Amino acid sequence: MKKLISILLITILFACEGPQGAPGPPGADGGLIVSSAFEIEINFNETNNYEYFESYGFDVYPFDVVMVYILWDRDENIWRALPQTIFFQEGSLIYNFDFTQEDVRFFLDGNIDFSLLGGEWTQNQVFRVVVIPADNVDSVNLNDYNNVIETLNIKAFNSHNLNTF
Repeated sequence: MKKLISILLITILFACEGPQGAPGPPGADGGLIVSSAFEIEINFNETNNYEYFESYGFDVYPFDVVMVYILWDRDENIWRALPQTIFFQEGSLIYNFDFTQEDVRFFLDGNIDFSLLGGEWTQNQVFRVVVIPADNVDSVNLNDYNNVIETLNIKAFNSHNLNTF
């Protein structure tokens, strides 16, 4: 009797089939879903409380990951993932960000008096924002800008309006 019940349970479990789910979003070559990205130049100052909010201009889904990179060396075209910390005698400066599904916030953090910083630290700071679809997050080294751009096949960055406070 136990064998009959076991066989019956196994048959029922493997024979059941539910309705087919909705089709997923279309992928790009190699199965990657296309990422959205943009570039923005920001001036941080006391007037904007050393922060700036920017709407994406495209959809960001709940499980997507947003990464922000700062142009660290213009001559060598070096990009670094945020956050980035710089140490001064007076304290530390941290370029940082956070995000929601609607916007991304760029801000200065740290224990230094931001008004002591020269313009090279606060003015004309260039950032690139990359929204990485949840399906692709595990396949990308998020801290390596070049790996992100290459893996996600990003060819260009849309330019958002410059922040000229």
